Amino acid sequence: MTEKILDKHFDFAHFEQEIYALQEQAGYFKAGCNSKDGAETYCIMIPPPNVTGSLHMGHALNNTLQDILIRYHRMQGFDTLWQVGCDHAGIATQAVVERQLDAQNIKKADLGREKFIEKIWEWKEHSGGTIMRQLRRLGASADFSRERFTMDEGLSKAVLEVFVSLYNQGLIYKDKRLVNWDCHLQTAISDLEVVPTDIKGSLWHFKYQIENSDEHIIIATTRPETMFGDTAIAVNPNDERYQHLVGKMAIIPANGRKIPIITDDYADPETGTGAVKITPAHDFNDFQVGQRHQLEMINILNSNGTLNENVPLEYQGLDRFDARKKLIKALEQQEILVEIKPHPTKIPHGDRSGTVIEPYLTDQWYVNVAPLADRALKAVDQGQATFIPYNWKKTYDNWLTDIQPWCISRQLWWGHQIPAWYDDNGKVYVAKSLEEAQKQAGEGIKLTQDTDVLDTWFSSALWPFSTLGYPDCDNEFYKKYYPTNVLITGFDIIFFWVARMIMTGLHFTDKMPFKDIYIHALVRDEKGQKMSKSKGNVIDPLDLIDEFGADAVRFTLTAMAAQGRDLKLSKQRVEGYRNFGTKIWNASRFAQMNGAVYCPDFKPETTKLALSHWIISRLNATIQSTHQAIKTYRFNEYANGLYKFIWQDICDNFIEMAKPLLMGDNPVAKKEIQNITAYVLRCAYVMLHPIMPFITEKLALETTNEPLKPLIHTEFPLPIIINNNRSGDIDIIVNLIEDIRSLRTTLNVPAKGILSLYISAISTESREAIERNTEILERMARLQGIIFDACVGTQSGFISFVSGDITASLPLGDLIDIAKEKNRLDKELAKTQSDIQSMESRLANDNFIAKATDDVIDETKTRLEECQHMVTRLNKIIQNL
Repeated sequence: MTEKILDKHFDFAHFEQEIYALQEQAGYFKAGCNSKDGAETYCIMIPPPNVTGSLHMGHALNNTLQDILIRYHRMQGFDTLWQVGCDHAGIATQAVVERQLDAQNIKKADLGREKFIEKIWEWKEHSGGTIMRQLRRLGASADFSRERFTMDEGLSKAVLEVFVSLYNQGLIYKDKRLVNWDCHLQTAISDLEVVPTDIKGSLWHFKYQIENSDEHIIIATTRPETMFGDTAIAVNPNDERYQHLVGKMAIIPANGRKIPIITDDYADPETGTGAVKITPAHDFNDFQVGQRHQLEMINILNSNGTLNENVPLEYQGLDRFDARKKLIKALEQQEILVEIKPHPTKIPHGDRSGTVIEPYLTDQWYVNVAPLADRALKAVDQGQATFIPYNWKKTYDNWLTDIQPWCISRQLWWGHQIPAWYDDNGKVYVAKSLEEAQKQAGEGIKLTQDTDVLDTWFSSALWPFSTLGYPDCDNEFYKKYYPTNVLITGFDIIFFWVARMIMTGLHFTDKMPFKDIYIHALVRDEKGQKMSKSKGNVIDPLDLIDEFGADAVRFTLTAMAAQGRDLKLSKQRVEGYRNFGTKIWNASRFAQMNGAVYCPDFKPETTKLALSHWIISRLNATIQSTHQAIKTYRFNEYANGLYKFIWQDICDNFIEMAKPLLMGDNPVAKKEIQNITAYVLRCAYVMLHPIMPFITEKLALETTNEPLKPLIHTEFPLPIIINNNRSGDIDIIVNLIEDIRSLRTTLNVPAKGILSLYISAISTESREAIERNTEILERMARLQGIIFDACVGTQSGFISFVSGDITASLPLGDLIDIAKEKNRLDKELAKTQSDIQSMESRLANDNFIAKATDDVIDETKTRLEECQHMVTRLNKIIQNL
């Protein structure tokens, strides 16, 4: 018997950080650690979090799933690399440092670009590693020795290589187009940084006079101030109301400028008045119309959102919203304003600044991604990469079909400065350095570098190969780990990141950057609502880790990570899975106190007892299902399969059945049960380790006297083949126990009630199994005797039931009021049948299916199935009553 005895409780607050620190210092997370000779490689690229970020529930889920795959493959002897790093987050990081400087009354402009960037690097060195420290708290076993940053020297080299190459191929160019413009930050932003916000807006109707006529045409708009930039009025070619006006000129009421009336399918006869004003420089749809009809593009805004010189003098310099109020008042006085209607609408806001975003006409750098998108579409169609769940491929296809040019320039100081230089005549020279640009321009030509920086997503698009050393494709890490195996990410960046990595990966390396693309669901609150600070329902994973431990948080997220279904997270769920950890700990402590010590020399295939064979059969099934679940990315099945095996098979059944043997007088049987108990628990620790790395590592260390490898480097167990397997005996006993317990619970039989079991029909095999295991059956089913060949018939007070090939009865008349129980169950049956009818009606309702979320529909179907099973069970019991 071991001299070591586990403490009563697992001190996660102490041991989690201690175990992690020791293993990281030992180099256990490094690339290639624990790999076998000639091992197959397995590589995952972390979706790089913003350097300004802190761990949220999405990060916790994403990184837990990645860590499970890395730990599993590392344990199996693969040469693994989990490449970690951060994104420089241009807008967010610049904003953080600007706020810090503002607090010191220092302006960015006072410092100048070079000094300001120095301040950002200082901030990055001192405060930019927060999320990496938090990932360690979560237990992420990434190779932090290879941590990369999208602004580090190596990745910057890759960015220059790609930009210059695309420019020389004619795929990068400069153009004047509409962009999402943040007037506060004074930069273009991506669609992902635009938040559509519901507001109670208005729709203003104005009269546009027809030239040389008393007639007018009414135009409705939500942004009256853009009237100054109108260059046409469009009507539908099939709208008979306006055919006589097509080709004529209308007069803009705000400034008297004349604009043509044109036809275009964009004008919808059923919407508004059927006539729309076209402002190509201030609306994305109007821009397309303007290009089709070669209309003038008139920009009326300055970069800060004030009106410029293209509007009447009295409006110049006014903020756009102040100008709107002034214009409406003026046109109302002139009786040009016809009416104002309430108009709920979505207005785009910047996610960083919180201000209204404007479509803005400006010179920007673009990538013509259409040729890259064609190849990326074909590659996935051909099966070079697979989306999991597969339905996300449709989202990918939709994004890449008819794709628009990608605006890659930003008007910031923090980021990769665009490698383009201009001479005094505005001629551009694109090169990897000023020296190369100077060679292109010639000696004596003064060059000035473009002040814009690249969109953060540009460098992130290169992440799978830039982190491994590209453009040096001969280096060890690139040759070994590229292409990678799987990408795990959220659905919201399928286009912004996933598609762009595929496009650039295929274009520059001629290889798909990853084989599988697992899209995880959203973590919502317990009511299914999206977490947001404004709702006050945000759950901080670090708070949960502090209260329940990283293991409990990781297991909760894994157990709930069903493919295609959002997670409804609550504190109570995490607490419940913390209790699962406690269950394992207590079972291990009990086993240890009863002499169950793991010995690596023990051979489970030599066991003789039916109980040993039974738990081995359950172990074998769990080993196979665990491998299959991990390989198919069914993380919830992996976690829930182990939960059932450990809680039900090991703790509730095996250990309870083993107690008489562990405490009995038969030394041979006792030794076998001690050995098999320790062995099965050890196997459970190993299989559970990728999800719960801390408690399993501690248990594995404390429940053996042998100097064994840590679990992080221990291979999963193999199924055990046993000759003369007698596990069927225990299957019969376990099923019978469960049926008796279920009947007792359903009928509210008092727990202290000890019953006799009357068996009227049984096969020879089942009878022999019961006779060999009578003690186990009586103790666990709370029986005081088993009577075979009983003939109770329809005797009052006896309740019959069937378990497999066994027909039996329990005398419950003295313990419960059978009539009362039947009445209760009748009511429960009626309610359940009513619930079924209601759910079937909902699922047959096309309106419900159209409006309900997939999560609600799936939950309804699951609940319906549960109720149908309940009806079958209740009918059977009521019939017996």
